[in-house]
Amino acid sequence: MTSQSDEDLVAVLVVDDQELVRGGLRRILRRRDGFAVSECADGDEVPAAVAAGRPDVVLMDLRMKRIGGIEATRILRTIADAPPVLVLTTFDDDQLMQGALRAGAAGFILKDSPAEDLIRAVRTVAAGGSWLDPTVTPRVLSTYRSVRPTPTAANSRLSELTVRELEVLELIGRGRVNTEIAQSLGISEVTVKSHVGHIFGKLGLRDRAAAIVFAFDHGVVAPGESTS
Repeated sequence: MTSQSDEDLVAVLVVDDQELVRGGLRRILRRRDGFAVSECADGDEVPAAVAAGRPDVVLMDLRMKRIGGIEATRILRTIADAPPVLVLTTFDDDQLMQGALRAGAAGFILKDSPAEDLIRAVRTVAAGGSWLDPTVTPRVLSTYRSVRPTPTAANSRLSELTVRELEVLELIGRGRVNTEIAQSLGISEVTVKSHVGHIFGKLGLRDRAAAIVFAFDHGVVAPGESTS
């Protein structure tokens, strides 16, 4: 078997203060399966690790000793061209997960998820999509809304979307990346990017994770439907 070049690999920065967890993630995200993994042991190491390794995605734990995943994500989002963050968390961390979304994370996945789901989530976020684990998404969105209610003005903005933009928003809400949206709607990826920009502008959204929250809040995607 011919080994893959570094350019063909998805570069993943694993951030977790437990060595056993990092080791387990390395065994799942293997080079022969298309991944190049680097790691650091706490949130305060993330900026330097990103600058040194230029990862495609950061797989971030939330609970760490010095700087937690929320603060590390917030710091990372202030850096130009920073990679997206996929939060790695436990089933009962609702408050932390909604805090991570507010900090700019592209999504979250549970630590006890099957290896296949972790691989798909990492690839999806690295490709520019979002991933909200369907097991806890309705609960987390409920917590998100109770802490940060959707502005009333956003309700009327939904009516400003064209039919095509609404279709794109629905697919974003289901976690689809731009290439998948283009294939589904039979349009070019450039056109999809244009629609996404218009959607963000009209709805006052910052990123795809916020778009997923909006899609759930406004019934574009129903709770329980897959976002993977």
